[in-house]
Amino acid sequence: MKITEYIDALEAAGRGLADAAAEAGPDAEVPTCPGWQVRDLLRHTTMVHRWATTLVAEARSAYHPPEEETTLEGEELLAYFREGHARLVDALRTAPEALECWTFLPAPSPLAFWARRQAHETTVHRADAESALAGGPGPVDPAVAADGVDELLGAFHARDRSRVRTAEPRVLRVRATDTGDVWTVRLSPTEPPRTEWGEGGASGPADTELTGPADRLYLTLWNRLPAGAVTLTGDEELVRVWRETSAITWG
Repeated sequence: MKITEYIDALEAAGRGLADAAAEAGPDAEVPTCPGWQVRDLLRHTTMVHRWATTLVAEARSAYHPPEEETTLEGEELLAYFREGHARLVDALRTAPEALECWTFLPAPSPLAFWARRQAHETTVHRADAESALAGGPGPVDPAVAADGVDELLGAFHARDRSRVRTAEPRVLRVRATDTGDVWTVRLSPTEPPRTEWGEGGASGPADTELTGPADRLYLTLWNRLPAGAVTLTGDEELVRVWRETSAITWG
């Protein structure tokens, strides 16, 4: 995806999150984030947005801790979220292509990193807000979803800090029926997962395969939908391991 496409996805996801939060109300429980109400989701996400905005707009070359979460309530909280989201979108749209600032995952450039990361941060939290509504999380653009699967498998869980381990070597395959993307994730007892994306990712046997539309795979792998949202073939144990060990913190 292009940087402009990430920013467009971020803008749409933030507006969708705010709309869902307004409809659900601040007291509504967020089923995908146990223990959270909608107000907690808004406070967390606007904190992340404002943190990222500072890093980008001020071209911070080193890690800069975020500010404390706001204690605003009700309409003031929703307006504060919308303002912070708009500021982040504007900061990314006006940032120079040669921006240099701190990042925490591999990317073609710092600007590409922050546009991608915040697009997916916000899209996943849009799904959280929608989980507070009767209809549950809505669809995600297939291209965005496929890119998000790759960020999760190929970037986040490529880090040594990934906790996803198996008692012996195992292979998990993820296949998107709409985009044609295929990922093969090689799991081991001692190393972080190694992921192949593309034609090479479809080769060889797999112990477990998850198949479905890209957006259902995306939200399932982010633990926002139950495993039954996609088709599972093979060893169900790998899905249990994923559910129990794959959680990602925001930083």
